[in-house]
Amino acid sequence: MKDKDIKPIPKNIEKRIRELDKIRCPEQKGLRFYAYLTTINKELVKITVAMRNKNKKEQLIKQVAVHGIYSDKCLVRDLEYCYLGIYAYRVGWYDEGIKYRYGLRPFYNDGIWYPVNFKYYNPYAEVVNINLALKYFPYSAVDILNPVCVITYLRKYMKYPQAEYLIKAGLGKFVKSKMILELIGKDKKFCKWLITNRQVLSENPYYIDVVIRSYKTGKSLDSLQAYAEAVIILKRQRNLPRLQRAFRNDLDQLLNYVSKQKTGVTTYNDYYTACTYIGLDMTIPKNRYPHDFKRWHDIRIDEYRTAKALEDAEKRKELYAQFAIVAEKYLPLQRNLHDTYIVVVARSPADLIKESDILHHCVGTMNYDQKMIREESLIFFIRTADEPNTPFVTIEYSLTTQKVLQCYGDHNSKPSQDVLEFVNNKWLPFANRQLNKINKTAQAA
Repeated sequence: MKDKDIKPIPKNIEKRIRELDKIRCPEQKGLRFYAYLTTINKELVKITVAMRNKNKKEQLIKQVAVHGIYSDKCLVRDLEYCYLGIYAYRVGWYDEGIKYRYGLRPFYNDGIWYPVNFKYYNPYAEVVNINLALKYFPYSAVDILNPVCVITYLRKYMKYPQAEYLIKAGLGKFVKSKMILELIGKDKKFCKWLITNRQVLSENPYYIDVVIRSYKTGKSLDSLQAYAEAVIILKRQRNLPRLQRAFRNDLDQLLNYVSKQKTGVTTYNDYYTACTYIGLDMTIPKNRYPHDFKRWHDIRIDEYRTAKALEDAEKRKELYAQFAIVAEKYLPLQRNLHDTYIVVVARSPADLIKESDILHHCVGTMNYDQKMIREESLIFFIRTADEPNTPFVTIEYSLTTQKVLQCYGDHNSKPSQDVLEFVNNKWLPFANRQLNKINKTAQAA
């Protein structure tokens, strides 16, 4: 694949891109990418084009990257990797008449095609003629999967044609896993097991090693997933030192108990904290591992709440004032755009208690108000746009690591996949950018 073989954007393709752009970007603002498939010397390639508006009437469009299905390297032109908002790329438009500071041409904007590593310089771009791939790979199911990068997927499909099996079974999310694909290729029993469990596998975000371990051991997917998540939380979260010390000699027993009770380590930590606060001996097995965890968790939390209320009744006034100051400081992290969900920050300890009572979890009782005051973590409420005042999902967000520590719905249940995607792909990047702005403003002051 050579740059001299790259032909201009076909008129019919350009027309389709411009029509799609009006739908995907009705405001016609900012940099955006689209792509189309074609062939160069009998090789199927994806050509990425960049678009931006020069003025209110004129749109600029140009080819910036070419990825071939057989080529080890891709070709890029006037495209630079960086971090600018939601895009990790910038495009030079000097030859198209865009003026730059001091009238200088950007260093990355020389109009020359450069060969670079395949996996780099590959911005996400919707393909306008994905059906062309079916002409060359009719059984690839690429039109069903609609992957982030068509060429990347087809390269994997050529090596692992069993990817078609996964996609048509409704398990396309596992196509990226080399372990799953290789096991399908050599173990027919695993294929049957996937079909038998495809509904639960498609509806839940199980780890790859959990899926394979469940098949090989016959153990429940949910119990193995709970165990794996408990291990990660217990080892990585900084806010569980007491639990880590208390169970350093029987960690496996705790993790097995948590997974069998279908709860989480953080929920158990709340229970453990409540028990120690009210003076229970946590070396006694019936306290350490109650038979019905949910029942005894609720009882101990109620006892803790009563004891706590009696002890710090006089401290509440000061607490509310400090809480309000912190909440006001981080108001920019709220998100109230035109979306299915909105995000609001807790404005007072009373908000936490109300959320806790309605959603039946511990955010209103287990020192989360103190964490906010110390600015260790913040509590945010996810609401549906249709019912902005109704508790739905609760988030704990770390100001130190800029990550979501907890995300639970009613009775500490996992939110649906679309909620998790909204939190991780839309709100979290937005919140991190807002937090960085707050920190920079504070440093400048």
